[in-house]
Amino acid sequence: MTRFELKVVASDHVFYDGPCVSLTIPCTDGEKQILAHHEATLMAMTNGMLRMVDDGGNTRIAVTGMGFAEVADNKVTVIVDTAEKPEEIDANRARRAKARAEERLRQKQSIHEYYKNQAALSRAMARLKLK
Repeated sequence: MTRFELKVVASDHVFYDGPCVSLTIPCTDGEKQILAHHEATLMAMTNGMLRMVDDGGNTRIAVTGMGFAEVADNKVTVIVDTAEKPEEIDANRARRAKARAEERLRQKQSIHEYYKNQAALSRAMARLKLK
């Protein structure tokens, strides 16, 4: 199988750095799949699940926050604010965060607060979906 180099960087650590055969990322206009020798591009990412298949055929799944992915010269760099493995997610904490965000969205607020709470709800739902 042909592969490409992938580096996933969260705001506080390097989540993954190594070979990859297939990468599926959550973008603002739907999921996008990247394979080896993909054309050069820059994609805006949203909260959701990132799926990568290494050259051994193993699938790794992570919940990522907002960010972007750059594809160039058979290398992909993903920069996101958060990246979590399934075993790192606390389902009870995610449920509480979801309930808090839903309550805040019901309250009258500024447009900035609305988008902030909408992003928090999206992150919590992505975590719960993976868990």
